[in-house]
Amino acid sequence: MDADGQTLLNGEVSPRPVEWVVAQGLVPYEAACAFMVERSDAVAAGSAPEMVWLLEHPPLYTAGTSARPGDLLQPDRFPVHATGRGGQFTYHGPGQRVVYVMLDVKRRFGDVRAYVHALETWAIETLGELGVEARTIEGRIGVWVRRDEAGGTQHDKIAAIGVRLRRWVSSHGFALNVDPVLEHFAGIIPCGIRDDGVTSLAALGHRARLEAVDYALRRVFERRFGPTRDGGLPGGATPAGQRDASAR
Repeated sequence: MDADGQTLLNGEVSPRPVEWVVAQGLVPYEAACAFMVERSDAVAAGSAPEMVWLLEHPPLYTAGTSARPGDLLQPDRFPVHATGRGGQFTYHGPGQRVVYVMLDVKRRFGDVRAYVHALETWAIETLGELGVEARTIEGRIGVWVRRDEAGGTQHDKIAAIGVRLRRWVSSHGFALNVDPVLEHFAGIIPCGIRDDGVTSLAALGHRARLEAVDYALRRVFERRFGPTRDGGLPGGATPAGQRDASAR
């Protein structure tokens, strides 16, 4: 591996570091999706480098390609967006670090299953750096924290994963619960799972700021996947309609 690239699954070296962008304020969901389509196409065409984009959304629900209508319990609570990512219903909102990942999956990982595992591992190691022991559960997607109760062991999801591939370049990614309003998940059956709950770093007693989470995310990404460089959206702009982050 040299200073300007990273070794890929097939032994090749990627020519450019991954751009790392952190959005300020709340990014509307439609604008984020439109940008990811544009950027993933550019990555596939070789006209733009791969990218990791960290952001927050205003409160909303998204329905993945496997979403069941009955899992939307309160359809009037927040806007509901159908999306091309895999998975079922999830919630996005302030206090949640959304990680959108636009990588060449074919070159780096070989197939989508290996890619999803890599995202899970990235999230787990990031949480480990923040003092939280997390894990995967066989047969389920995402990252979980064990909760022992008198009646037995339960698991609460702390990071949801949903991905889309377009010409073998990824979009969407995962959402890590830092300090969202967990009660907002009550409007859905998160990811279609009824017998376990959701949690966050704050609910577990870890009052990490987003900046600390972002530092850990980048540190683990570079350790596992290679170098990054600070990037920005075209012209230094943000997607149209970005709003102030005060809404909860």
